[in-house]
Amino acid sequence: MNVHKNDMVLVIGGNSRGKSGKVLRVIPEKERILVEGVNIRKRHTKPTRQMPAGGIMEREQSIHSSNVMVICPKCNKATRVGHATVAATTGGRKQKMRVCKSCKEMF
Repeated sequence: MNVHKNDMVLVIGGNSRGKSGKVLRVIPEKERILVEGVNIRKRHTKPTRQMPAGGIMEREQSIHSSNVMVICPKCNKATRVGHATVAATTGGRKQKMRVCKSCKEMF
């Protein structure tokens, strides 16, 4: 997946189109991600020890990773992500880095 935890993303599809937020969680098995402040749904919860009243809570629900674009940290634009292999500096293995398709910055 091109999206990692703590990335800033822009939603390009669905009811939350146009919103942006930080990725809170990545679920690679289902190709879904949880984005802060996006796809808010109401959830009815039973009373527990932490919440003795129970009630209706609003929570973020996951969205498919194809409905978001990563925001480049350098140019602050939603962009497609490429990959490049970089030689390791301290004798280790080669690293695979993500590359912004518009400004060619590695992140």
